[in-house]
Amino acid sequence: MKILLVYPETPSTFWGFQNALKFISKKASEPPLGLLTVAAMLPKEWDLRLIDMNVTALSDESIIWADYVFLSGMNIQLNSFKDVIKRCNILGVKVVAGGPLATTMYKDILGVDYFVLNEAENTLPQFLNDLENSKLKPVYTSEEFPELDNTPAPMWELLDIKKYATMDIQYSRGCPYDCEFCSITMLNGHRPRVKSTNQFIDELEKLFNLGWRGDVMIVDDNFIGNKKILKSEMLPELIAWSRLRKYPFKFITEASINLADDSELCGMMVDAGFSSVFVGIETPNDESLKECGKKQNLKRDLNKSVSALQNNGLIVTGGFILGFDNDPPNIFDRQINFIQDNSIVTAMVGLLNAPEGTKLFKRLKSENRLLENFSGNNMDGTINFKPSMPYRELMQGYHKVIHTIYSQKEYYYRVKSFLQKYTMPVWQKQKISINDLKAFYRILFRIGLLEKGKKYFWKLLLYSLIRHPKKFQISMTLAVYGFHFRRIAEST
Repeated sequence: MKILLVYPETPSTFWGFQNALKFISKKASEPPLGLLTVAAMLPKEWDLRLIDMNVTALSDESIIWADYVFLSGMNIQLNSFKDVIKRCNILGVKVVAGGPLATTMYKDILGVDYFVLNEAENTLPQFLNDLENSKLKPVYTSEEFPELDNTPAPMWELLDIKKYATMDIQYSRGCPYDCEFCSITMLNGHRPRVKSTNQFIDELEKLFNLGWRGDVMIVDDNFIGNKKILKSEMLPELIAWSRLRKYPFKFITEASINLADDSELCGMMVDAGFSSVFVGIETPNDESLKECGKKQNLKRDLNKSVSALQNNGLIVTGGFILGFDNDPPNIFDRQINFIQDNSIVTAMVGLLNAPEGTKLFKRLKSENRLLENFSGNNMDGTINFKPSMPYRELMQGYHKVIHTIYSQKEYYYRVKSFLQKYTMPVWQKQKISINDLKAFYRILFRIGLLEKGKKYFWKLLLYSLIRHPKKFQISMTLAVYGFHFRRIAEST
């Protein structure tokens, strides 16, 4: 059997970092981890090829070569996803589709021969068995959430890893919380399910042996969902592995804000090689947090929580949302002030949207407020429901927030104040490679010479060299991020 695994093209987005990748000569920020994991579940004797359309163009010849095209993607990739299906239909090649996009929207997608939905550990074996017996059904689905003990290591060997800025790996699925707007619990459940420590370390070892060095994103829904196992089993082993291997990877992950309450856990994560954590802060307005069920963010000083993470050596990347029913008229200034005051350099501020199947989607549908324009892009300036706040006021306020926090003046101010507050881990040494030097020269040319408002960049460069020389590399990385974020803000 010849199988072509296809990952659709992602439009230019906040998290795509397309404008930043050019500085480091990479094609994509992250690989398609879901497809790589599915590939490892297929029969060993099958002939597999993978095309990530963010890295390589999908040719008709590649499609025709295959007996089946396995297609997966996210909501933001819908247009490319549908285009791949159409091309396969025209060329007469059957399509098998799965992943989060297909799972939530399969009833609205035409041209797919077989849907293998939900988590592949449950549904893919059913599909493979029916394929072998020539009894295929159009849809395979399951409401059960499988344990991860038998989940194989992803087939990273199908990639040209040199074309990616970050590698992805997964330790757990599921989140103990139930935010109204989030589709995580719908897709992966409330109970955090974890891989065994041996599984996880073996996957890291495989990445290491493939020659990867650099950032590794642990893509868990909430990395600290099962703190007991994390602290007693997994992190001690990861600390030992990272020290033995002399910290070849810098880990990035996503966690709830209550991580800040456990200084021991923060310390263990930093000792293991974690450098950055994404936190869904959403809003400084308590009534809006209550509205969306974000209980873990309530009854705490969010400012102190962010400071605690930064002081422990974790760079905080923040997620923020505008458009809650309880947002007051001054929410826009409050969001700006919170981001600036807490030196959250990478702040993704999006408009509230209701993904299909979420509690928010169901509530808004019952209130007859849903609109049919969900794009999956938090920052494209669209909203798929009728907001409580006058639409014009919401759009004007959102525009103000985006164009304030990513203006060069405000952005570079945050970088400087972050450098003052951030405690850099002792293991994070400044290793300068030839590729780093090439990237630095591109930064000097593109941001330091060609971009308008370049005086802010030069002030940051001199400030970093003089006041925080050990953090200079981080400073220049954040300068590149800012270049990307300004391009995204201009298109919003």
